[in-house]
Amino acid sequence: MKTVATTKAKNRLGVILDAAQREPIVIQRQDRDIAVVLSMAEYERLRAGNIQAFLDLRNEVATQAAASGLTEERLTGLLARDDA
Repeated sequence: MKTVATTKAKNRLGVILDAAQREPIVIQRQDRDIAVVLSMAEYERLRAGNIQAFLDLRNEVATQAAASGLTEERLTGLLARDDA
């Protein structure tokens, strides 16, 4: 990944945005990574991956809960007791 100082990024924003279409660009301030500029396509890919990871986890939890005997009726009862 390419790294650019904040001053250069500020002064050459158009170039940075064009470069980000090819690869993510790390922005540094005082030798610390503070941000990443990436293409919208890459952002959407990462976002979709996070959504899929969440859905996979949800399905795994649901499977384990069902295997342990947790039904919708039992869950409703447990939640109702919590509201009291």
